[in-house]
Amino acid sequence: MKTLNKILLGLAVVGSLTIAAADGAALYKSCVACHGASGEKKALGKSEVITGWEASKTIAALKGYQDGTYGGAMKGLMKGQVKSLDDAQIEALAKHIETTK
Repeated sequence: MKTLNKILLGLAVVGSLTIAAADGAALYKSCVACHGASGEKKALGKSEVITGWEASKTIAALKGYQDGTYGGAMKGLMKGQVKSLDDAQIEALAKHIETTK
């Protein structure tokens, strides 16, 4: 019984971490310094304003940064920023950006 409780507790912790990791608003906090609180800034004066981008556009851009097929002047910097994001995190981040105004 104790082993079963430990397993269930472990699964609950892992599940919580997965849900937290896919929280778009929390993930976006690492973007604020360059893009602004709601994506209203051109990052370092060089990127597009991302406020309200459709999720599909953001997903394509972030995956493109990951594989090196997207981006201009900020390509190298952004590749480092998004390299560790998984598909669920990218989708959550994209959905969050889509709701910004």
